[in-house]
Amino acid sequence: MVYLNFTDLSEEAQNRLLEASKKDVERKFGDSIRKYVTENYTCFETMIEEEAMRNLYSYKFIFNI
Repeated sequence: MVYLNFTDLSEEAQNRLLEASKKDVERKFGDSIRKYVTENYTCFETMIEEEAMRNLYSYKFIFNI
């Protein structure tokens, strides 16, 4: 079995997974993040990107070789 980390992937694969993670985070936690952004005057896109990066490390990558 091959175990890979997010940083072991190509830049194209990283970008594709980051976009998928952003959509996943926004779908799961979008309302909570919007509320936090409103109360603390931060940027929504920045918060989504930070949470998406954290979310990526909870994914398990499976590859067929």
